[in-house]
Amino acid sequence: MRSDRIKIVWIYPDLLSTYGDQGNCIVLERRAALRGIPTQTVNVRSDEAVPVDGDIYLLGGGEDRPQILAAQRLRADGGLARAAQYGSVIFAVCAGYQLLGTEFGGEEGQPVEGMGLLDIRSARGENRAVGEIVGEVDSSLGIPKITGFENHQGVTHLGPGARPLAKTVLGIGNGDGYEGAYRDHVIGTYMHGPALVRNPALADLLLRWAVGQDLQPIDDSWAGRLREERLNAVLT
Repeated sequence: MRSDRIKIVWIYPDLLSTYGDQGNCIVLERRAALRGIPTQTVNVRSDEAVPVDGDIYLLGGGEDRPQILAAQRLRADGGLARAAQYGSVIFAVCAGYQLLGTEFGGEEGQPVEGMGLLDIRSARGENRAVGEIVGEVDSSLGIPKITGFENHQGVTHLGPGARPLAKTVLGIGNGDGYEGAYRDHVIGTYMHGPALVRNPALADLLLRWAVGQDLQPIDDSWAGRLREERLNAVLT
């Protein structure tokens, strides 16, 4: 956190906001406010420059053509890449996740150059993954099972420079038994829901990275009960 508040940057809502992923902004704002941490949220449209002074950058899902356009503009702009070099937190979902990699499949399956911020490659699979997804998170991140909703036809392969976010318990995820990927403070996932609403511990991980210290505990008992009910329902 470079000032007295967390700056949240929601990237390209005009291109990457198909599945309600902007809810991730709302839950970060709310969970920060419950701890007395001020936030500032900046919506950056695709014809605007990406600021390099953000603390948390969020990317959502989108259709094929908007995803390609977003990747082209983000590469040309360079702001997100510089922010990553500065150690900013990046959380990307679905199309946003794919375009953080070195390449992804375009509307005809053709390879499209990505940002190269995660060591992953994505392509178009034969079948579409639609439905609930649950994963056991990498133990080094210290958070419980993650749950969300996936709707994609991507197959994602991780290189040696990325680690799987979670081992898939239910659903398809990357297509190899794992879901998502991360490196340093950059996380990508196929989970909608929105992901951070359904996984408050994941939201707190991003906030903790942004402020650089442990967070004040808050009462999550009601959210915990709802999570357990949902997990029990989808896993039985």
